[in-house]
Amino acid sequence: MTKNNKTGMIIWGVAFVWFTTHFGGGFASGAQIYSYYVRYGRWCLIMPVAAMLYNAIFFAYSLRFARKHEVYDYRSYNNAFYGKFAPIFSNLFEVLYVCVMCVAPAVAFATGGATLSTLTGLPYLLCTLLIGIFIFIVAIFGTDLVRKVASVLSICIIAGLLIVYIPNIISGAGEISATLETMKSTESSFGKSLYSAFIYGTFQLANIAVFVQHAKSFEKPKDAAKSMGIGFIINALMMTMVVLGILTVYTKPEMANQSVPTLFMVQNGVGKAVLTPLISVLIILGAVSTAVNMVAAMVKRICNSLESQNMAQTTMAGKPAFRQIIVALICCIMDFGIAQFGLLTLIQKAYSILAYLAIPVILIPYIIHMIVTRFDTKTPTNP
Repeated sequence: MTKNNKTGMIIWGVAFVWFTTHFGGGFASGAQIYSYYVRYGRWCLIMPVAAMLYNAIFFAYSLRFARKHEVYDYRSYNNAFYGKFAPIFSNLFEVLYVCVMCVAPAVAFATGGATLSTLTGLPYLLCTLLIGIFIFIVAIFGTDLVRKVASVLSICIIAGLLIVYIPNIISGAGEISATLETMKSTESSFGKSLYSAFIYGTFQLANIAVFVQHAKSFEKPKDAAKSMGIGFIINALMMTMVVLGILTVYTKPEMANQSVPTLFMVQNGVGKAVLTPLISVLIILGAVSTAVNMVAAMVKRICNSLESQNMAQTTMAGKPAFRQIIVALICCIMDFGIAQFGLLTLIQKAYSILAYLAIPVILIPYIIHMIVTRFDTKTPTNP
């Protein structure tokens, strides 16, 4: 493999890290896209692109900084980035990240529960309980398996979405045009849609904590911009595809009460006998994999913070320690409780709260950093 090919693969690989991090059960279910874009009218066709461009700039800036200054774990990265203000902002970032790690698994619980409830007709409470039990078992005994199949699972979900959405978009082209015409004749506030896209993009900024470790793979700092440029195209295209799919059923009266818009689209579209179980399985798998990774990370984080070897060690047989099981159980119970607020409520309210927290911790400091350091070209950056 030539040096250029290897560099290109790394650039594309990190771009897909962004997509797979962004893409979870909330995305697959269509709930995020409906809540932050489609319900605000015809501007839904351009606002996802604007939000991803916003994210691409900040993610490229953070990855470039991490590679340039060789800080690849988010704590050391934050200490370097915030400089003399690190004692304040690094710790505030920790608080924000813990909040993200609480909300994201709860959304995954809610996504799986809502999908299962829609399919079976069972109560949402019971479905989230069943999903929660499954997640707890996998989080304790199956994290290695989930990690090994993560890439394959992501590819399967992407392929599944293409299989589900493209036929429905083609067959529903007339409905999409009619919906857009209807949206033109109704009140559609550009300001509200722009603000919603801003909120969506802002709560995504916490993913910087996940991304900076991958900057180490870049050959040069400027590779970050290339990688995030590709990531912008992938994310924007996939979001637009989901928007178009939801528009095929947007005018149906039942749409307002749907917590899983993608499933509703399939049930009212082409090939529903085949595509309904396919998309349902993919949504649940995506939600479970996200929740398992988050719960496992929370368990590791809590156990390590207790500074006790007994808390962090596993048995010689490779089984989790008793205290790890207790921490995982507490995390799952907490996420199960949060999930009872409902999928749409969590996506619309909890994610918005995360965005408001990210404004003073990430957005404003980053803008100031860009101005003061002239996009990190003025040294020293850490006074």
